[in-house]
Amino acid sequence: MQRAVHVVGVGMIPFTKPGASEPYPVMGARAAQLALQDAGVDYAEVQQAYVGYVYGDSTAGQAAIYGVGLSGIPVFNVNNNCATGSSALYLARQAVESGMVECAIALGFEQMQPGALKGAWDDRPSPMVRFAETMVAHQGLDAAAPRAAQFFGGAGLDYMKQYGIRADTFGRISVKARQHAARNPLAVFRQTLTLEEVMASPQVFGPLTRYQCCPPTCGAAAAVLCSADFAKKHGLDQRVTIAAQAMTTDTASTFDSDDMRRVVGYDMSAAAARQVYESAGVGPEDVQVVELHDCFTANELITYEALGLAPEGGAEKFILDGDNTYGGRVVTNPSGGLLSKGHPLGATGLAQCAELTWQLRGQAGERQVEGARLALQHNLGLGGACVVTLYQAA
Repeated sequence: MQRAVHVVGVGMIPFTKPGASEPYPVMGARAAQLALQDAGVDYAEVQQAYVGYVYGDSTAGQAAIYGVGLSGIPVFNVNNNCATGSSALYLARQAVESGMVECAIALGFEQMQPGALKGAWDDRPSPMVRFAETMVAHQGLDAAAPRAAQFFGGAGLDYMKQYGIRADTFGRISVKARQHAARNPLAVFRQTLTLEEVMASPQVFGPLTRYQCCPPTCGAAAAVLCSADFAKKHGLDQRVTIAAQAMTTDTASTFDSDDMRRVVGYDMSAAAARQVYESAGVGPEDVQVVELHDCFTANELITYEALGLAPEGGAEKFILDGDNTYGGRVVTNPSGGLLSKGHPLGATGLAQCAELTWQLRGQAGERQVEGARLALQHNLGLGGACVVTLYQAA
């Protein structure tokens, strides 16, 4: 029988624009120390560390963890593109649930550079070659537009073609994100925007304007996980449990469907969500709060349907009815999401974990979702990986 896994401590530092942050080892150590302090756990009690980052040299995880302590424990470096933080969380949860360890820490950080994402190597094949070839065959290539925006903007265009929705429906997601982020002191963009301002910002690709694309961001976040026995022995907060978690990667449909929504991970997301709901014995209608991967507004919109929050073709109505915010059916991205809180790639999944842990504890301040008992996390990385996690309040 699998053991319960509790999230007993979370920590997150304020996210910043590139050039305004501390070096990654400092950011990572600060986030880990915050999570340990929140848990009330001494680092000497931690038995394994899983550390995620995308842009950094090998063993950067050790460089950050060594700022917390030099206890000699195993430190695993994790890189799964934008799903890196939740991949570290997945491994830490697996270690505790299996009985391999009683207490583990998952840490994610990123020290990013300004501008659009780009690969670090030009002397070897990119892991994204097959994805890029599929995209170009489907919609061509715009040499002036960032590649990530072409992937997700193309998904938005395919959705528009199938369901005939308005372009400004995507823009409404950015308006909502800024309204939520205005309540979050840890977010990088806290100024609200009108729909007119979002739609008047420079065009990037397809339905996406500049304010519908997440910014490059620096930051760090962490979580301490442990068994029920460890929590009881040390008198730790057991209010938040990981009720179910699933990780998926690409299948043939990513490349064979002639649909950019599937190229950017719709099927991975839907499969992971199904596994989580089945494992926990709940449905999307039971969830009160969600942190999902809104790297672009188009991805948030299609993910509503992948997670079952809205029926197929129902995302526009879901948005226009206000069912994605306070007073609606399920509050999505109360933190402001990647669009407004920021997206330091390795930290994102653990920042989502921190937000949902605070929500289930009733510690989210002005962002608090009333009556939150079940919280869903969705973290996606092209290339590809998707992690969906369901948290439950005691």
